Amino acid sequence: MRRAPYDALLVLSFGGPERMEDVGPFLQNVTAGRDVPPQRLAEVTGHYLAAGGRSPINEHNSALVAALEQEFETRGLATPVYWGNRNWHPLLADELARMRDDGIGTAAVFLTSAYSSYSGCRQYREDLAAAAASVGPGAPRLDRLRHCFDHPGFVHANADAVVGALQQLSAERRSGVRLVFVTHSIPTAMAGTSGPAGDAYVTQHRVVAERVTAEVARRTGDRHGYDLVYCSRSGPPAVPWLEPDVNDHLGTLAATGVSAVVLAPIGFLSDHMEVMFDLDTEALGTARSVGLAAARAATAGTHPAFVAAIADLFVHRAAVGCPSRCCPNPRGPRPALCGASE
Repeated sequence: MRRAPYDALLVLSFGGPERMEDVGPFLQNVTAGRDVPPQRLAEVTGHYLAAGGRSPINEHNSALVAALEQEFETRGLATPVYWGNRNWHPLLADELARMRDDGIGTAAVFLTSAYSSYSGCRQYREDLAAAAASVGPGAPRLDRLRHCFDHPGFVHANADAVVGALQQLSAERRSGVRLVFVTHSIPTAMAGTSGPAGDAYVTQHRVVAERVTAEVARRTGDRHGYDLVYCSRSGPPAVPWLEPDVNDHLGTLAATGVSAVVLAPIGFLSDHMEVMFDLDTEALGTARSVGLAAARAATAGTHPAFVAAIADLFVHRAAVGCPSRCCPNPRGPRPALCGASE
């Protein structure tokens, strides 16, 4: 076995409940300190209860860990892979303590978020700092791997998914399909301060949408029109969030003569509640109601090209130190690991 650049890889994810009795405590963890309207919290609780109180995100993360372990073994690397969550078990602090007890001195951290924003990067880094402080002396030194949005393996996995979704539509519909790339909406102010120079969140998504569209055209011979839209808004109505909402946009497309769409969730690395409800239930229902033929593309999940991309970032030490001005906390500064001197 070859020596790896770090003692271990830590997959850091959002987390999700696996039993109905966990839904309330989980949502309390997620919304602590945030101004989430009570009606939105009730809606999301209903989504989880309709799914039996179980989010698929933990199952998908477990599968990703297994796939990464296999990838490292194939590459001749004796690298353990750990997994901790920000909001539900296995909790990050518990996993860092386990890593300490296992003798892990250094670890690279893969965030299950492909894009720059406070909620997709710095908030994870703040949780890393808090967890490491709670573990105390002996906690492993942690380096964050760079976001994977522009890695060819991530683009390849999403292009495969779009081509697969196109195959679900009838042959006569395919040439006129519009690609609707979907990601999680965030407040426009947060989007404006994302990345070191601002506006990284939207810019990075547009990069992925364009590259996936180009790759699909190369494979199929059809250059589809595309849009970037948003889902899962959760803030107060008075606070501007990124738009258009996917459901509103589907209505607009139908009104302008589009007859078929592929919904491509490039903003999500695996299927979880936003994909299961906001797309598979709500958006596909909207498409039916406005007369659009629609198919939903898969998320990157454990696609071999995506798993290989994460391993590439690890092997090549693609670690990033975030400048202090990058993706600031809208509620004020908090300690965060994986920073950089400016």
